[in-house]
Amino acid sequence: MGDPLKISDAPALDDANAPDGVGSESMTSRAYMRLREDIISGELEPGRKLKIEELRRKYDVGTSPIREALSLLTSDHFVERIDQRGFRVSDVSAQEFEELLKTRCWLEERALRESIANGSPEWEERVVLANYRLSRMPRSEASDHFVANKEWEAQHKHFHMTLISECGSSMLLKFCDQLYDQAIRYRQLSGTKAYPARDIAEEHSAICDSVLARDADLAADLLVKHYRRTSKFLSDELND
Repeated sequence: MGDPLKISDAPALDDANAPDGVGSESMTSRAYMRLREDIISGELEPGRKLKIEELRRKYDVGTSPIREALSLLTSDHFVERIDQRGFRVSDVSAQEFEELLKTRCWLEERALRESIANGSPEWEERVVLANYRLSRMPRSEASDHFVANKEWEAQHKHFHMTLISECGSSMLLKFCDQLYDQAIRYRQLSGTKAYPARDIAEEHSAICDSVLARDADLAADLLVKHYRRTSKFLSDELND
C-alpha cells in the first residue's frame, strides 16, 4: 500500500468517475487512515454502525475506497462485518482488554529485555530523547478537564516503541505495534479517570532510568506495572 495522502494533497474523486487504477489506492489508503484514527481516538465509538453513504460524505471519498478500507480494518480487528447488514466498530469488553493486556505484557517484556541486552549507546540516546520529548508534551489539551492531546499520543507511542526497538525481531515489533494501537482505543475510555490520578511522566522516567542502568528485571517490572495501572481505571469504566 502506498503512503496515504493528506486530504489537502489531492481532490477527492468519486471512484466511479476516476480512470481505472488512477488514485484508487491512495483514496483507499486515505479512507483507511482516517477511519482508523477516528476509531482509535473514540470519535467513532465502539459498536457504532458504519453506514457507507455517511462515511463517504464524512471523508469525501468514493464508495469503493470506503468499502475497501472497512475490509482492511476488519483484518486489524477495529471493525466487525455484520452478516448482510454492513459494518460496525468493534465492541470493547473487560475480558477482551485483559487478554490484550496479558499478551502485550508478554511480548513487550521479552522485546524490552532483548533490547536492553543488545541495545547500543545510540539506542540509549534515542530512549532518553524520546522520554524528554514526551515529558515536555501536555497529556491533556485542556488544564481543567481531560481532552486527549494527539501530539502526546504520538510521542507516547514513539517512546514505547523506542524502548523495544533493539529487540532484533521485526515480526515481534510488528505485533507490539498492532497491540499498542488496540490498547490506545481502550485507554481512551479511561482517560478522564486516569489523567488526574497518575503521574505518568514519572512512570516513564523510572522505566527510562532502569533501561539506562541496564537493569532488565526492574525495567520489565516497571513496564508491566505501568500497563496494569491503566487496567484498573479501565475496568472501572467498562463495569460502570
